[in-house]
Amino acid sequence: MLSLPLRRRTLERDGEGRAVWRETHTLDQVAPEACGLLLCDVWDRHWSRGAQRRLEAMVPRMDAVVRAARAAGVHIIHAPSDTMAHYAETPARQRAEWLPLATPPEPLPIEEPPLPIDDSDEGSDTEGDQPRRVWTRQHAGIEIDQARDLISDSGEEVYRYLQAEGIERLLIAGVHTNMCILHRSFAIVQMVRWGVPVALLRDLTDTMYNPARAPYVPHDEGTRLVIQYIETFWCPTLTSGDLLAALAAPPHGG
Repeated sequence: MLSLPLRRRTLERDGEGRAVWRETHTLDQVAPEACGLLLCDVWDRHWSRGAQRRLEAMVPRMDAVVRAARAAGVHIIHAPSDTMAHYAETPARQRAEWLPLATPPEPLPIEEPPLPIDDSDEGSDTEGDQPRRVWTRQHAGIEIDQARDLISDSGEEVYRYLQAEGIERLLIAGVHTNMCILHRSFAIVQMVRWGVPVALLRDLTDTMYNPARAPYVPHDEGTRLVIQYIETFWCPTLTSGDLLAALAAPPHGG
């Protein structure tokens, strides 16, 4: 079993009856073969130079985590949106198209509170960059095992895969926390509304946030605020180090 230390934020009362936010920690036990790791929109290119630089810095760590997780039996799902044509003839993409039917449940009526950052300018911190589709595939620095992995940018396909493989916990890494990580059809909000247990790898993600906008904090602080928002309203988080430690731990009794 993998022992995954999960962090959330809950609203509690202190000794004087005042409302306070506290970090809460739980240990989730899940078998590797009942765990999935989804990579959200880890594209080869991004229109924002700042976003591209931050992603490039994360890719080697992402690939190391993917390789370790796969070797332990964790299911790997690659979800580079808008690039399915590139993978049309590959086994990992065809595997998604051959899944048995499974209808997602009626979504839970969970409201979506406002984000703690202003991303109305699309969130790029590098001047002159204009939003446009420049990506063509997943980043080449992330290995895809065509014999074992799945490629899909469809929430319903991912849901069918979770059901077919008996996946009980879905881990998500990639970009961007305030946009795709939350709102893609295969990502946090939809999965939570379908009742799927999800957790975010909080050190393998980034936020589209421009420090020139509210709340006028450094970019990394903007990302931290969105991660706190996710921990408060949507799902727990853990680090890639937590996952690697769980994968490396000896079996109980070993």
